Amino acid sequence: MMGISFVKTRLYKVGCNIKQRAPCWGLSLAVPLLALFAAISLPDRAEAKYAAIVVDADTGKIYYARNADTRRFPASLTKMMTLYMAFNALDTGKLTLDQPLPVSRRAAGQAPSKLGLKAGQTITLREAINALSVKSANDVATVVGEAIGGTEAKFARLMTRRAHVLGMKSTTFMNASGLPNSRQRSTARDMATLGKALLVDFPNYYSYFSKLTYKYNNRTYRNHNKLLRTYEGMDGIKTGYIRASGFNLVASAKRDGVRLIGVVFGGKTGQSRDAHMASLMNRAWAQAQTNSTAAALPVPKPGRPGEEVTPTIRKSQRVLVQPSTDIRWGVQIGAFRGHRKARSTAGFTAKRLQNLPATATVDVTTLLGERETLYRARIVGMDRHIASKVCRELRRSGSPCVIVTPSGNLKIADAGQSEVLLSQ
Repeated sequence: MMGISFVKTRLYKVGCNIKQRAPCWGLSLAVPLLALFAAISLPDRAEAKYAAIVVDADTGKIYYARNADTRRFPASLTKMMTLYMAFNALDTGKLTLDQPLPVSRRAAGQAPSKLGLKAGQTITLREAINALSVKSANDVATVVGEAIGGTEAKFARLMTRRAHVLGMKSTTFMNASGLPNSRQRSTARDMATLGKALLVDFPNYYSYFSKLTYKYNNRTYRNHNKLLRTYEGMDGIKTGYIRASGFNLVASAKRDGVRLIGVVFGGKTGQSRDAHMASLMNRAWAQAQTNSTAAALPVPKPGRPGEEVTPTIRKSQRVLVQPSTDIRWGVQIGAFRGHRKARSTAGFTAKRLQNLPATATVDVTTLLGERETLYRARIVGMDRHIASKVCRELRRSGSPCVIVTPSGNLKIADAGQSEVLLSQ
């Protein structure tokens, strides 16, 4: 109760009544404390489309998960399963790469994005795979679906059945492309499972997802996954968008022998989705590196027979061991109307803070409200003790701050008062 009283008092001082939220929205977010708590006051449904997960492809370790089991519209992430089925047809001999696939009137009539195929023509499976992985062509998805299933509806049932065999229990497919269908749903966790299945089951075909361009009929198409060009270690795999889903992405990257698979549903734009994916993966790399042994103890020189040798470590040597702390904690320093403002504020704050750990990174997350979109400025990648120290330091300097827990909740605390945990 003490913590709740603290929240009410601080809100009242900047002109808001916690029981009457509406007037708060008319105030300028230039007031730092209001900017901070505006993000807390928004209802959960504001992030109805958002879901994400980051996993280690080899160990299954989960580095981040938010709404990971909530069913969403997969959009063109659906084509990952269409390609899985195509790769399986190749391996079983049902289809060959150079086999011409007929284009039906129904396939030619699919909505963009498309190659513009005409009814009656053909396209080889090799060209179709390129068109799906790079261009994300909806007409080509229907062509492949009809070639394997006879009809797209039957193919969708085969897709769903195979998805369930792979462990994607919350996934239902209704078409081969991901075009809008209210019954076509999946989850971030299921899409991560599919991403791993493509890597493990069809390593010889995975390189299709890495292609930067694809040329068809004298026209060159660029891969929609722009992180292939900008993010170190990124080698796939698929983007997706429909209005009901927002901007989706399943991405995989490998660094220093560690492969991560990340899934993001519900980005407001392709650019903000990509930035968020990069941020999530950066945090995961930091955790993966911290959780590994960076250096072994030096091997002592052989001693004389019977002499006990104790290894020594010079001060210049640094030995990292398995930490006992959780570095998924962070701090939130405000919520802003502009993404650039949020990032610059977080970056400036991080620069002036003392003794931030090497794992700390700037993170900007999007909060979709009913009336406006806010961008939450955070510094993440630290343990609870350091997060608490950072918040105390910021409050002493007059800056607002709340602690971000590993689950993403906001923990508000004041000196000598009890803590309040606010779910966002």
